[in-house]
Amino acid sequence: MSLTRGIHHVAYRCKDAKETVDWYQRHLKMEFLLAISEDTVPSTGEFDPYMHIFLDAGRGNVLAFFELPNAAEMTFDPNTPRWVQHIALQVDSEEVLISTKTRLESEGIEVLGPTDHTLFRSIYFFDPNGHRIELAADAGRRDLESRLLELRQPMIEHWDQHKTAPPHAQFLHDDTEA
Repeated sequence: MSLTRGIHHVAYRCKDAKETVDWYQRHLKMEFLLAISEDTVPSTGEFDPYMHIFLDAGRGNVLAFFELPNAAEMTFDPNTPRWVQHIALQVDSEEVLISTKTRLESEGIEVLGPTDHTLFRSIYFFDPNGHRIELAADAGRRDLESRLLELRQPMIEHWDQHKTAPPHAQFLHDDTEA
């Protein structure tokens, strides 16, 4: 059993707290839950004024951001591809996914997808801070999820030894099996 009960919140940096709140409210219908602002960082005691905002990402999940006006300009890890660093949020259905894509595009936001991941379908776009956002709709393939659950240990062992994609889950990409 896990020591933890869930994710309290996940925090990222933003360029402008108000713009971020407005964008997530407008485009993803997230409720603005809380704002905390201090001049001194509670955990370190150092002077570094910040605004910490919290948004409701649904089902008890909280997405948070820090605006740090005295810090160096915000950047992303240059050694990690941008497609790796992203925030993935679940939507209720593929219909919601497609209608959201249409709405975002009508508001001038470039959207990639939908991408078929077999177990789910996704669209991708960027928020005003440059964070890549993924919206994902479950494809309802519990049969495939069960098979992957059984294969998780052999797959991680293969990866650990070879650092190549394990052949164990090729069935996800075979039309005859999926």
